[in-house]
Amino acid sequence: MEFAFPLILTIHVIAGLAVIGLVLMQHGKGADMGAAFGSGSSGSLFGASGSANFLSRTTGVLATVFFLTSLGLSHLASSRPKAGGSVMDRLPAQTAPADSKAAEVPVSPTSGAAPAQPAGSTPLPGDLKSKEIPK
Repeated sequence: MEFAFPLILTIHVIAGLAVIGLVLMQHGKGADMGAAFGSGSSGSLFGASGSANFLSRTTGVLATVFFLTSLGLSHLASSRPKAGGSVMDRLPAQTAPADSKAAEVPVSPTSGAAPAQPAGSTPLPGDLKSKEIPK
């Protein structure tokens, strides 16, 4: 069913351009058909009836095709699944990188680990945030 949308869209564009061309080729009600194809309308390319009947019918058929492809495209566009959310929601979850400074802290054999803060001092909120940001 994935081929239907581009196919109908192509037909839609071609029909639209053809309707534009045919409408521009047609003359108004007061124009003489002899001006388009030579002298009299009986000697015209499309016979005694002239080109007005042929161009009018062709324009009507192509306008119908254009209308039907418009309906088809709107139906296909409304039946497609909706992509909700943002682009960032579709990314896979990333784990935070390991803090490289924690691995560099020397371990004392007697105490097990070196204290991060001197004894008796409490860490400030700004100090904690600055250590969490990867560099």
